[in-house]
Amino acid sequence: MVLLLGHTGYVGSEFARELGRRGIPFEGLSRRTFDYSNFERLYGRLRERRPTFLINAAGSTGKPNVDACEAAPADTLAGNTLLPQTIAHACAAAEVPWGHVSSGCIYTGARIRQLDGSFEIEPELMTRPEIRSIVENDSDRVAGFRETDEPNFSFRRRPCSFYSGSKALGEEAICGLGRSYLWRLRIPFNERDNARNYLSRVQRYARVYENANSISHLGDYVRACLDLWDIRAPFGIYNVTNPGFVTTRQVIGAIERELRPGRRFEFWSGDAEFYRVAAKTPGRIASWTRASCWGRAWSYAGWKMPWQMLCGAGFRSRHDSSPVAGAIVVG
Repeated sequence: MVLLLGHTGYVGSEFARELGRRGIPFEGLSRRTFDYSNFERLYGRLRERRPTFLINAAGSTGKPNVDACEAAPADTLAGNTLLPQTIAHACAAAEVPWGHVSSGCIYTGARIRQLDGSFEIEPELMTRPEIRSIVENDSDRVAGFRETDEPNFSFRRRPCSFYSGSKALGEEAICGLGRSYLWRLRIPFNERDNARNYLSRVQRYARVYENANSISHLGDYVRACLDLWDIRAPFGIYNVTNPGFVTTRQVIGAIERELRPGRRFEFWSGDAEFYRVAAKTPGRIASWTRASCWGRAWSYAGWKMPWQMLCGAGFRSRHDSSPVAGAIVVG
């Protein structure tokens, strides 16, 4: 039996669906009915139920989005740093392995291949004309961050958003505690309209911000995470994103061509204007190399380059006829 924390959220509900599809018994816990942030209560539940695995899909993402975390630092730290630390200690004490939904937002920019073949980290992908030209015209020179790369968008490497800082600190807090997976998710999207779905959000913004990013198709992400446990891949950190990347303008262009939404999308005039009213949220590109080396990732229909996912199905879901928008992913 699997214990699933945060089973009613956007990510947690996808884990619940996939566990049900696989016929894996699970118990979903919501903070509304059970305070799993309390060590004694969680440890007692683990000893009582004796799950074979625990999944933590809970955390603080802010409402309506992560920008709200700037105004709620205590809640953000409690959900993204203290909670995973409590879970780690409880699971270690009860000898229960577990998986934690982490985030790729602890990085900014990408690794850019230089002319001599070496790589340098470029934190701003779209503000410097020479780097932007590489992203738009020479994408083979753009590589994602690896699991072993130190986060460069954290409280230790400021400036950063409070959300990103709390997620990086959460990873530090559980490092070396028990047997665990850290599954890094980057801008989730799928075919279901949801306030947390990037494809829904980008179409509702009054103005959009230009950048290049990795993204994770939520169904692919969940299947890959469960497969890592199923095949008993080594515990540790995994960047779980789809291969490739796209820019915001490519996504918006595809939306306009395929969906014809009847509105004109406006972009922020620049970083100065954007950062006056929103948390600093630059683009991040992560590498999925480690996750792809373990198990069944190559067999997923969803593990496609972004343009295949954007245009190959005509913006239609693989499961129904609901229109969807785009994907920013990395290879």
